Amino acid sequence: MIVDAHHHVWTADYPWLSAPDLAPIRRDYTLADLTPQLEAAGVTATVLVEAGRCDAAETAEFLALAATAPRIAGVVGWASLTDPDLPATLAAYRDLPGGATLVGVRDQLQGVDDPEYLARPDVRAAMATIGGAGLAYDLVVHVRQLAACAEAVRATPGTVFVLDHLGKPRIGAGAEGFAEWRAAVAPLAACGNVVAKLSGLLVEAGPGWDVSLVRPYVDTALELLGAERLMIGSDWPVCELVASYSEALGTLDACLRELSADERAAVTAGTAIRTYRLDLAPASDLP
Repeated sequence: MIVDAHHHVWTADYPWLSAPDLAPIRRDYTLADLTPQLEAAGVTATVLVEAGRCDAAETAEFLALAATAPRIAGVVGWASLTDPDLPATLAAYRDLPGGATLVGVRDQLQGVDDPEYLARPDVRAAMATIGGAGLAYDLVVHVRQLAACAEAVRATPGTVFVLDHLGKPRIGAGAEGFAEWRAAVAPLAACGNVVAKLSGLLVEAGPGWDVSLVRPYVDTALELLGAERLMIGSDWPVCELVASYSEALGTLDACLRELSADERAAVTAGTAIRTYRLDLAPASDLP
């Protein structure tokens, strides 16, 4: 079993796609575009993640899509950590068509410039509310935000946090970028309520990406978190800035070949199933 724990769909009019360097992916991407690639890669199920529109309507659309698409086992919707009615927002999502597939939420924290944001009492209370609702909170942040994330995570032990894209390390910066990332991610990885996604790494490496550039990050993530706290994600269609869907998953496969069968099963499916409480049989239980 393979679970792609991080992909998107969107339409070309999403505001953030107007940036000039995003022209290659400025078009509609639908589940119909993705399905043949899932089949070719042997992917059993996926987690559909909010795509930066930052409104409740997008989450409603994604939940409705999941209700009609068996391959979408879970949806990570959008919610603001400063929403004064967050409990009601989450409850309303669950009352929508497909609401049972809501497995987590996130906001675009990577765009927050305030270094004290994650220390705000209302933000930390919101993180606790999300965990209390049985949902995971996805952290989409840059490497410079990892220290603040670690402090917030330690203060919110009842919530499971998912670090998207390993915290967006500056892979293109070579040894300097690796040293910066390892020092920043280690305290966060030491928190038992954190898991992480092996996703988005080819984009961070840039157009000249190679497996050898990505492998040290995967190896270090395995060292710091272990297979039971890692999951794979394609980050499609963002990955198409530099690589195809098959290349994104193929690179991860190349980095995981030395793992035991049980470790591979955890990273490729088990961790996602457990973390997001997906209604799928654990990989270890399959014939």
